[in-house]
Amino acid sequence: MSFCKDCIQGVRHEGEPQGTLETIGGVSCYVATPTVDYAKDKVILYLPDVFGIELVNAKLIVDDFANNSFKVIAVDYFNGDSLPADAMNSDTFDLKKWVANHGAEQTRPPLDKVIAALKEEGVTKFGVTGYCFGGRYAFDLAFENVIQCTVVSHPSALKIPEDLETYFSKSQAPLLINSCEIDQMFPAGAQAKADEIFGDEKFAPGYKREYFPGCKHGFAVRGDMTDPLAKAGKEGSFKASVEFFLEHL
Repeated sequence: MSFCKDCIQGVRHEGEPQGTLETIGGVSCYVATPTVDYAKDKVILYLPDVFGIELVNAKLIVDDFANNSFKVIAVDYFNGDSLPADAMNSDTFDLKKWVANHGAEQTRPPLDKVIAALKEEGVTKFGVTGYCFGGRYAFDLAFENVIQCTVVSHPSALKIPEDLETYFSKSQAPLLINSCEIDQMFPAGAQAKADEIFGDEKFAPGYKREYFPGCKHGFAVRGDMTDPLAKAGKEGSFKASVEFFLEHL
């Protein structure tokens, strides 16, 4: 997988996570459960960026989804070896070396184990919200029709236009893409290609792309909340994601 400098840039957010760490299918997960009644057959899988499920930003987003009546499970597909929070904004961390040890052979099996275990527990409908690294697996699961609704925010490691074309031809999962102005991983050309392939109601299951000006790759998780545009992007992408799940999952 290829990544850009913005994959490890950002701001750590403040808050007290309310979820719990649980082991599902032998895999460590951060789980947030609604305090109100919710559909027990539905789960949203949170597929994190390279900072994994330990970053407080990720936990707070998972909690916020649960506050909107979804059970949410963030999967540690990095096997306890996600980037440490202090690698954020680092000029010395060797991202290429880390990536070399976190390919599909290491990171896909934990995801499959969690899904299999949840199915055994009676879950029949899966939504996925994938950020950066997680956007790749969101697409892969959609290709296989394992999931019923897909949300990606500033996805990484997609092949354009091939992955968009494959999604269109193989997947039955409605797709929301949260995109932004400055994104080397999913730039303007890729955004336009997505609209060309899926837009104008050509994709029957459903398609929407949100665009947040003044934001850069990583904004939906690691945006600077003191920057009005970044704040609007983070909050707007979350709102769009919740509304998409409410409509399609």
